[in-house]
Formats: sequence, C-alpha cells, structure tokens
Amino acid sequence: MERQLLLAGVIAGTVAVAVSFFLGVLFGLTYLPEIAASAVFSLVPGSVESAAVENLGPLAKETTYFVGSVALVLVLAVIPLVLKRFGALPSRGLSVVLASAASAYCVLLTLSALFLVITRVPSPSVNAGSVALGMLVPVAVFTAAFVPIYLRPVGHPRMLYPAERTKRPYDRKRRLFIVSAAAAAVGAAVLYYGVGALFSKQTPVPSGQETSQVLSSQVTPNSDFYRVDINVFAPSVDSSTWKLNVHGLVTNPRTFDYSSIMSLTSVEEYATLECVSNTVGGDLMSTALWKGVQLKTILEMAGVSSQAAYVVFRCYDGYDVGIPLETAMAQGTLLAYEMNGEPLPTDHGYPLRAIVPGLYGMMNPKWITDIELLGGAYEGYWQRAGWTSIATLQTGSTTITPGNSPLRDRFPLPSSLDDVSGSPVPIIGTAFAGDRGISKVEVSTDGGATWSDASVYDPLSNYTWVFWRLDWNPGGAGNYNIVVRATDGNGVVQTASMNSPFPDGATGYSVVDVEISSTPAAGPNQ
Repeated sequence: MERQLLLAGVIAGTVAVAVSFFLGVLFGLTYLPEIAASAVFSLVPGSVESAAVENLGPLAKETTYFVGSVALVLVLAVIPLVLKRFGALPSRGLSVVLASAASAYCVLLTLSALFLVITRVPSPSVNAGSVALGMLVPVAVFTAAFVPIYLRPVGHPRMLYPAERTKRPYDRKRRLFIVSAAAAAVGAAVLYYGVGALFSKQTPVPSGQETSQVLSSQVTPNSDFYRVDINVFAPSVDSSTWKLNVHGLVTNPRTFDYSSIMSLTSVEEYATLECVSNTVGGDLMSTALWKGVQLKTILEMAGVSSQAAYVVFRCYDGYDVGIPLETAMAQGTLLAYEMNGEPLPTDHGYPLRAIVPGLYGMMNPKWITDIELLGGAYEGYWQRAGWTSIATLQTGSTTITPGNSPLRDRFPLPSSLDDVSGSPVPIIGTAFAGDRGISKVEVSTDGGATWSDASVYDPLSNYTWVFWRLDWNPGGAGNYNIVVRATDGNGVVQTASMNSPFPDGATGYSVVDVEISSTPAAGPNQ
C-alpha cells in the first residue's frame, strides 16, 4: 500500500514541480530549487566550484538545479506517507488534511527562503510576494493532483492500485512500471533540460554581414558566445522599469533609466572575454563587438570624490564585484547595451553589462542595477569564495586546427584545414593576453624541443585575441606534439607552468597530438 501511496505522491509531486518550473520561466515566480542552487553556488569554496566547472562544464549548475528539483518532488511525495504514519489516511477529509500539511510546508519553506534573503544569498526573484506564491503553487497543484489519484470523486477512499482489484499481479506491476517510467522520464526531461532554448532571447549575428573570413572567425556569434554566471536560468529584466543607481563617494548621486543611458554618447569596441574557470585550451572565451557608454562618462556625471578608490557593481541576480577606480576610468571600460549590433541578449546581461578589458570575465558583471564608489578594496561574490581579487588575464594561446580543440566548432573555418594529408599542413590558433596584446607566437611540432615563429594576424582591437598561423611540413609519417606559446605586448613570455584555474586563472602550454599517416607531398617550409 505504501508503494502505491508513494507513487501517487511522486506523480503529483512531478506535476506540481513542473508547473512551478514553467511559471518561474514564464512569469519569474520564485522556484525553490533555483534559490537552493544559488545558495550552494555561493557557499561552496571556490576550489570546489572550479573543480565542478572543470569536470562538468555548464552541467555543474544544471546538475545542482536538477537535484534540487528532484528533492522538492520527494519532499512533496512523502507528505502523504507521513500522514499515513499518523493514521490520517485513508480519510474522507484527505484534501483538508493535505491542505493543512501544505500550509505547514509553505511556512517552513518561506522561513527558509527568508533565511537565504537575510544571509544575502543571490537570487534573481526573491521578494515577499514571489516567495509566497513560489511556495504555495507547488503545494496547491500537488494537492489538486494527488486527491483525484488517491480518492474517488465522491470522497470514498481508494488506493491507486487497491489490493482488492481482480487484475493479475503481473498486470498491476506492469502498469505500475509504465506509469512510474513515464512520470520519471517526463519529469526528468522537463526539470533537467527545461525550456531554456525555447525562451532564450539570443539572436545570431545577421547572416548578411559583410566581413572577411578572418573577421567572421574572430567574432563570436551571440548564440555561440560562452556564458558563465551564478544563475541556472538567466534573469529577465524589464528595461521599462529598470534603473541604474550611481552613489557612494560621489558629489552628485545619479539615477539613470534605460532611455537616458541610450541617449549618452556611445562608443563601439571589439573585446574578448575569458572566464577565470577556463582551462588551458578551453572554450570559455569569446569575442564580440560591444556598444555602450564609457563607464568614466557615467562616473564623471556623478562626480567622483577624491576619496574614492573602488567601483562596486551590484546586479539584478544578486551578483556583486568591485574593480579599482583606475580600471573603471580606463578608455576601454564600457557599460554595454548592444552586442554584435543587437540589443544585449538576456543571457548576456540585458539591459546593461560591464566590459572591463584586461580582467577575467567575472569582473565584467551582467544585469547591472547599482554602482557604488567606495574608499577601499571590495571583495565580490567570487572573491569571497576564494577567487583572485586582481583577476588580471594570464597570457594564453591554443591551437584550433589541426587537433581536437574544443574551440574548433566555434569558427567558420573551412573543413579542409583539418586535412593533414597534404603539404604544407596549416596550424592555426589563437592567443590572448587581455589589454597587453600579443607581440609574438611560437609553435613547436616536436613537443617543445624547437620553435618556429608563426604569422600573427592583426587583432580587431587592443582588447581582443589574435589569430596566428604556421604552415608546417612534417618530416614524415608519425605522431607529432604541437605546442604553442605566446609573448605579450610587454615582452613577457607565457609561462610553461601548468596551473589549474583556481584561484588566479589557468596557465601552461596548450599541447595537441597529431598523427601523420603518410608522408605529405613536398612544399615550402616555415
């Protein structure tokens, strides 16, 4: 009997959580697993988060979210079992009893959510009304779904699969298996993958854009641009009610709405962003053309106090980070509202985000709502977890082709470049050192024993990666280790020391293995 009771609870719980999930996606209703996931992200040490991202990539957040959703289903499912233990089932007053239990459940979860608010755990939609509805909806739906499954419409107690039914045990077990499998499959698919793709507002770069092959390869379409933030689903911000508050150590605190930001003198610049969690040769790095207003313009309008030393960004999703005032006043630091000629996609910070050349992506916050100037250094969200406060980009380089680079699918380079049967074999890759630029790229095809200078393409700006190329004539068939190293604009060579991303960003040489199965035809050597 308890097994059937639990099955009814799981089915009803899955329906309730799925409804709550869709309401959260469509209308921004607080969804408890999202709060729980945010709590986990903010409370775990940075080293743990780094290991999770390194091993699971984007699935790290989705997995936490999924586990939280399953836990919510189980919490709902055990309510009837608890009631049965106390003799409350079966009963004509089942709906009343469940409603009472639901009320207690809502109180408990509301208190939990308020605790998270008090402890400043980031969440994009934690407010009193949203929390209350977010707690009530899954329980109300659960009660509405469970009662018809468990009881006859007239109120007579009847288990979903009562023992007195005459069907053979085999038929009962088979139906139980089918219903369980269907509920589990549907619930898992909805909760794990969700509808992020359906509701994403990303739009690729217009196909008619006239660019050279190199330019189109260097600029990442919005739909392919990497995304790492503290949210499972990007928050949706209404630009008609959005405000940017600038305050703190300023002589003239200001509040800007979206139209006033758009009316200011705008600038466009290409800039590459790289996540501090990116591994050597990883794909958490992308380039776009950003349009916005220089941050120094906003700060000058607010009147920077002589005591100010740090600029702190606070965001709609609860994220916060600070950068030195000198960096904030730099020519290339923007508050961007367009990306590759289009309004910022929701996933990338609409309506306003920061672009801070020279620093890792975590210092380029999205969904900004508040800028405060302080007199001293400030530790932001990831800094409190142990990540670097300096966040200066490490010099890095990687090979795109040939080999199995995770970046290869990002670039519209001809597939013929992957062919290593001809001669010469083109070796193409990227190098990046933030706003320091790249002065030289060297390539070794013998594991670092000897090096050759590669040809380096001009960057799109002082804040982007560069492409490089070396046409290589292998000496014959065999396995080759292609290694690359870059020298930044200050003449400092990339370090060969291999370090994981935590806490200062990954370092080391990118190495790819290439097998030449036959001796290519002769060609010019480089």
